[in-house]
Amino acid sequence: MTDSGKAAFLAHLGEVLAGIEAEGLMKRERLIHGPQGAHVEVAGRRLLNLCANNYLGLADDPRLITAASAAMAGQGYGMASVRFICGTQNMHRALEARIAGFLGMEDSILFAACFDANGGLFEPLLGPEDAVISDSLNHASIIDGIRLCKAKRYRYANSDMADLEAQLQAARADGARFILVATDGVFSMDGYLAKLGEIRALADRYGAMVMVDDCHATGFMGPQGRGTPAHAGVSVDILTGTLGKALGGALGGYIAGPQPVIDLLRQRARPYLFSNALPPAVVAAGLAALDIVETADDLRAQLFENARYWRAGLEDAGFRLLPGEHPIVPVMLGDAVLAQNMASALYDRGVYVAGFFFPVVPKGQARIRTQMNARLTRDDLDFALDAFRAAGKAVGALA
Repeated sequence: MTDSGKAAFLAHLGEVLAGIEAEGLMKRERLIHGPQGAHVEVAGRRLLNLCANNYLGLADDPRLITAASAAMAGQGYGMASVRFICGTQNMHRALEARIAGFLGMEDSILFAACFDANGGLFEPLLGPEDAVISDSLNHASIIDGIRLCKAKRYRYANSDMADLEAQLQAARADGARFILVATDGVFSMDGYLAKLGEIRALADRYGAMVMVDDCHATGFMGPQGRGTPAHAGVSVDILTGTLGKALGGALGGYIAGPQPVIDLLRQRARPYLFSNALPPAVVAAGLAALDIVETADDLRAQLFENARYWRAGLEDAGFRLLPGEHPIVPVMLGDAVLAQNMASALYDRGVYVAGFFFPVVPKGQARIRTQMNARLTRDDLDFALDAFRAAGKAVGALA
């Protein structure tokens, strides 16, 4: 590219960025000093944190830090290789077996992130003779993964079982060999749970398989935190998930399912074949997190008690919420600028949240997505409720 061509390209990008800024859609990052937790330090201030995926408060748990430190001392810092060359340690297989056992699956396979897991899932398993039917609000990683495969694509309106059945009928009428229904277990922008009981029943009726992304559920939804299928009392065929939320909050994703599925993914899943293995520290902390989670009924009970109290307090204050039982509690504001002003006003009052707006959510549905944490105290929640009431009045979100 010539200098003038490069200059024109960069000028174009500048115009795009200026447009994003003008629409009030610019996302900005604040620097956290110290560990992730119920409170964080930002710019020398200690803030109450209501926007992390740290549902059980394990991100700074000393037991995970000890396990990670011991693994680095004994197993090294990084693997410097993909798994099939020389990047697999015994602890990688131990964690895969532990995840599979925890989720009631035959085996599992680790990825650098669940985005990679979902991105690598569909293409090796489904061909042009097959069909994948996806919920319209599925995570971007599922959408991208489906785009990479050659299967026929169908989409149904969010949690609309009549539409799902219509798409199943269409896939069968089109002669699909195998059909896979793909859904989030929890739709992360709204906190809605997928209707897994109904999805399973429809899939069985039409001879389809069910895949669930359970990132926002593993560790705290269902008995012993085994996720939304356990919460719904059903089995699914393939589960994907992450170590980066309730299971310690670092990084790493996985796919769990039948042995032939996992075996083929080891041979064909491109993000697995062409990415470094997870570092020993992350793997060891993941094993420690699962040990904690299996016996963490107290943390789960506190998490959901916090969610109930928080939701009731916001409703009493006059905020419009999306209904639900999940620890994700979205405060609906509508306008992107209002959402950012609200987040800024809360920051000034000692509460750390983020505004969500297009393209993360549809235009006109901007919100503050609050998330509960088992480590938050009642005093923390009361402090945050006072801040929300004051900030809401200050920016015009409340009368």
